[in-house]
Amino acid sequence: MNSTMLVTGGTGTLGRLVVSRLRDRGHAARVAGRHAPPPEQHIEFIKCDLDTGEGVEAALSGVRTVVHCAGAQKGDGDKARRLVAVASREVADQLVELALGEPAGLVPDFAGPACYPMGGLIRSYLAAAGQRRLLVPLHMPGSAAKAIREGANLSEDRSVGRRTWEEFLTEHVSRAVRR
Repeated sequence: MNSTMLVTGGTGTLGRLVVSRLRDRGHAARVAGRHAPPPEQHIEFIKCDLDTGEGVEAALSGVRTVVHCAGAQKGDGDKARRLVAVASREVADQLVELALGEPAGLVPDFAGPACYPMGGLIRSYLAAAGQRRLLVPLHMPGSAAKAIREGANLSEDRSVGRRTWEEFLTEHVSRAVRR
């Protein structure tokens, strides 16, 4: 193994992919989090709480790089009701390339191939799953929500991902419904 990489959020959807890719490339991946992964995954885990700082020093011991994998945030409003859907495996590939490369400072955003209205994403998911639900829009107050409504969370000009939302629905949701 080349070096130890610390992956925060390493038990989540994106984090698991990052850990797997780092290991495939010969790097030890340590996971820090509040909840341990199942023992059969053979992952070095350190209980750590980034909010309180508990366990952070132990998690960072001997680490060359930290890869932070956090959950997505949701917003509302005209532009916040649009999301640039991006495949988690493509994001994982990009994070691993950055982690293994030279320090790069601020790097360009990474986004999926298309921007979708939030309502459209939900409706297409429900249709693929064979479900119907009433959608009720909610207004989120505050300056952060205002920035999201104005599109601060979108990177439409950086649509470099390849896998579409429709491909995801066909592969995961439609297949699960057929079972």
